[in-house]
Amino acid sequence: MCGIAMNERTIRHILLVRPSALGDVCRSVPLVVSLKRALPDAQIDWLVQDSFAGAITAHSGVHRVIPFARKDLGRLMRHGRLWRILRWTRSLADHPYDLAIDAQGLLRSAFFTWSSRAPRRVGYANAPEGAGIFYNIRPRVDRSMHTVDRMLALLGPIGVEPIRDMRLYTGAQAKAEASRLCPPGCVVIAPTSRWVSKRWPIDRFRALGDQLLATTDARLVIVGGPGEQEQCRPLLDLAGSSDRVIDLVGRTSVEVLMAVIESSRLVVANDSAALHMAVGFDRPIVALYGPTEVSRVGPYRREADVIQHRDPDEPVNHKDDAQVRMMERIGVEEVAEACRRRIERSPQTGPPPNPKNL
Repeated sequence: MCGIAMNERTIRHILLVRPSALGDVCRSVPLVVSLKRALPDAQIDWLVQDSFAGAITAHSGVHRVIPFARKDLGRLMRHGRLWRILRWTRSLADHPYDLAIDAQGLLRSAFFTWSSRAPRRVGYANAPEGAGIFYNIRPRVDRSMHTVDRMLALLGPIGVEPIRDMRLYTGAQAKAEASRLCPPGCVVIAPTSRWVSKRWPIDRFRALGDQLLATTDARLVIVGGPGEQEQCRPLLDLAGSSDRVIDLVGRTSVEVLMAVIESSRLVVANDSAALHMAVGFDRPIVALYGPTEVSRVGPYRREADVIQHRDPDEPVNHKDDAQVRMMERIGVEEVAEACRRRIERSPQTGPPPNPKNL
């Protein structure tokens, strides 16, 4: 190897910048594993959006989590209080970082990387918004690569071998709370998405729930974020009529949601953070995809678990609500059958702690 791997005594403190989104934070952990393998004595701090910090606090390779209060800083920006923002960014230089890596590749995350004053600052040469001006190590990485492989490509120029270890971790307190809310071995259903075009129709999720209750012994757990109850309404009505359905929408922290997924028998989800958590715990999944490129943003190395009906050469744009038609092509029966096959193969109790997914 070359680069920092031959000078690891000079690399003691590393800053990883990956603030969002939640699913992307979950699938950025191979960077930590790779860096710790190459530089076992180095301390790795992770700058992450405060609401997503729970996804990485229990990871054994993370020394310190630096929460980025996006809403607070946004409010300061709107009120012209730039000095408060600059004071926070300057605080990043209080720690003597030897290396900083921007795994997000946007102007804001690049500025945070530069603010660390690390002598080695790594980011994409072809990052949007002119972010590349803040880096001094700039590999050009193909945008068509899967997000995970694209992030790991940042390590090549600094001599770090990529380790594709996707495993996530949960703490004892989160496990205990998850156990209190639902038993292990449930089928987790995550029916929500920020984007309309990524949502499988909720009435089909309801029909799927009815089928699974009728044809399997599974208990169902419905998960979602605060304020997403209306997206889930027909499915939540099922929780009121069956004691085998548990409503956890808006009732879990990120850490507890991860623990629920860790102990699950199966996760059924749209393209969402819950799906990428399931990959990190090596859980069986049924992934419902519409107008997004599975080869770039699908569940990592789990393409066989994706149901998507996209016409050849059909363009995709998840920000176009009209493209929800791709999700509407997915039928209840095919999803139910995929679920039943996985339930038959999956034990009713959850996996051993922290399984490895290479």
